Amino acid sequence: MDQPYDAVAAWRAAGEARDAAGAVAALSPDVTLVSPITEQFTFQGHRQVRTLLEVALAAIDEITYTDQVAEGRTVALFYEAQIGTTRLYEAQRLRLDADGLISDITLYVRPLPALTLLMTRLGPDLARRNGQPGLARLIPLASGAMHSMAATGEQRIMPRMAPR
Repeated sequence: MDQPYDAVAAWRAAGEARDAAGAVAALSPDVTLVSPITEQFTFQGHRQVRTLLEVALAAIDEITYTDQVAEGRTVALFYEAQIGTTRLYEAQRLRLDADGLISDITLYVRPLPALTLLMTRLGPDLARRNGQPGLARLIPLASGAMHSMAATGEQRIMPRMAPR
């Protein structure tokens, strides 16, 4: 019997529409989302994942899903988007539960300057929503320095290393 991918279609449509509530409707109640930024924590359940999606979908523009590959209950999605003037590419590994809802999400973002900019944009709002206003003020300093280094490397150093 073929695996239905209705939840994946709903997830994709909600992402492109920047609709956090629609995305959460495609998720299992005990969903786990692994951050592309750190392995120090994961987001668990509808409430935590919805908070992340609200912040992320407000920061990321022009999400366009380009590819979907599926085998059984595992689906790989790929999209392109913008954060300001920075191009972002994301791969998502989704695992579906027995009901066809998304139960596991692992995110991968490239290039490095897009990831560091994403951290700069999402971190303060997530910290505030988590009741940590002091951390919300500190994150832009730390992540801003990382973003500056990543962007400088991308723009000035990496072009010199290109294959000839």
